[in-house]
Amino acid sequence: MVTVALAQINPVVGDINGNTRRIQEAMRRADDLGAQVVVVPELAVTGYPPDDLLLKASFIEANLEALGQVASSSGDALAVFGFVDHKDGCLFNAAAVCRRGQVVGVYHKHLLPNYGVFDERRYFEPGQDHLLIDTPEAALSVSVCEDAWSEDGPVVQQGLAGAQIVININASPYDKNKLDERTAMLADRARRAGASIVYVNTVGGQDELVFDGSSIVISPDGEVVARLEQFEEDFALVDVPLGHRDGMGATGPGPPVRRVRVALPPAPSGGARGVVTKALSVEAEIYRALCLGLADYVHKNGFKKVVVGLSGGIDSALTAVIAVDALGTDCVLGVSMPSVYTSSDSRGDADALALALGIQTIEVPIKHIQDAYVEALESAFGQTQEGLAEENLQARARGNLLMAISNRYGHLVIATGNKSEMACGYATLYGDMAGGFALLKDVFKTEVYALSHYRNSISTVIPENILTKAPSAELRPDQKDEDSLPAYSVLDPILEAYIEGEVGVADIVELGYERDVIERVITLVDRAEYKRRQAPPGPKVTGKAFGRDRRLPITNQWREGPDEDLPARATGVGGED
Repeated sequence: MVTVALAQINPVVGDINGNTRRIQEAMRRADDLGAQVVVVPELAVTGYPPDDLLLKASFIEANLEALGQVASSSGDALAVFGFVDHKDGCLFNAAAVCRRGQVVGVYHKHLLPNYGVFDERRYFEPGQDHLLIDTPEAALSVSVCEDAWSEDGPVVQQGLAGAQIVININASPYDKNKLDERTAMLADRARRAGASIVYVNTVGGQDELVFDGSSIVISPDGEVVARLEQFEEDFALVDVPLGHRDGMGATGPGPPVRRVRVALPPAPSGGARGVVTKALSVEAEIYRALCLGLADYVHKNGFKKVVVGLSGGIDSALTAVIAVDALGTDCVLGVSMPSVYTSSDSRGDADALALALGIQTIEVPIKHIQDAYVEALESAFGQTQEGLAEENLQARARGNLLMAISNRYGHLVIATGNKSEMACGYATLYGDMAGGFALLKDVFKTEVYALSHYRNSISTVIPENILTKAPSAELRPDQKDEDSLPAYSVLDPILEAYIEGEVGVADIVELGYERDVIERVITLVDRAEYKRRQAPPGPKVTGKAFGRDRRLPITNQWREGPDEDLPARATGVGGED
């Protein structure tokens, strides 16, 4: 056994001084507890992902200076943490190994992901060799994130070369159901390598990404020895079992192996049995991810409060509840902006929600604003019948009011639209799309309901009428979402198949949906790309989120749906542009 401290920390991109202190605190804590090894996540010095900050020479230099500071403060425990190495004009996603004031080894990440949200080949060069750390107690190796995902990749190669414990540092973003996938993958790699795997992941929100932590230790036979908390900073000492020593002295398949000899401090008395935290349900997992993503976006960007438009609908209700859970009651301002089409039920539901949450609210009616818009546009619109343009003036009036409040008080406006609406373009540019952060941007409408029911199972805060009434934008009399869109129970599976599964019309038909409905939905999705490009960032919780994950050209004549001439984009859909 080797006693390893897993330090699941929340770095901030670009906060090199603060991140340095976080790493040093983890090392001090590990030494105080008698750990033999302490492990901190991937690119902990810079935060992840640093993106084009990596193109700034001053940023790289500051990161290297931090490496020196961390190394000089390292104590008895062997410390492993991520930084950016610069060698021969190239950058490397690297892991440093330090002890007693010295850098005793550096490993460069071999496999550079360039899919989904990742773009590492833009910046880094791949590593060319392995690093094995020979100690009297065990042979250790170091790897970085993607190195574990290849079946016969670096983690397995290091085990075959003699590593008994493979340390894998990570900045692995969250999406729903990833914990099970990741655990199964690591169990397979541990068995293939014949070694324990110590997987330490970062935690926290970074723009669109949320990192779930869930650091884990897997034994050589694929069993979970320990798992840290999801979506929280955590720290644990774990006695890690050893794998075989059959490969000692062998190179195994793949790149050459560099070896360094290091002494470890004595193991602490009494041992350190790992705790396997219980995995959250899917709804709890997504809810926690949204809370963490919002809280870190607010705090890391220096905001004190957020403002949410309260319509009396399900999306604004869930947004407000998450904001309160993430930030606290005093940090959320609700704004009700009724029009002549806002029902008394909706006004009452918004009031009841605010009362249940205990948040401050203000009401700003928009009838006179809408009337002024229509009067000002009378000469431009002429005698045409009222329609979509007049409906969307209401949404844009609300967007302007929310942004004015933001300008006055410095609050962050949280947009309330969901993924189903964003996918189909059922959202108004400069209206309900206005804001600095789109909390539900990657949450389908059916999931909005599931999350609302989940939250009410903890304590009832969302009024029952909000959960049961038909969803409506309330921009014209008796308007319902299903006037313009298929029922969400039909729409969302089609969207999930087309957007996340990249499935074509014929294959979606095989799932049991009508071809004309599928073609209509796909056409709506394709036409709305220009809107999504102008939407605020929002936390990724699915396998393929709009933005960093799914990047399509706006000017694009390829269609999965029917081959037809496209009407002007301003046509929009339903009551939304």
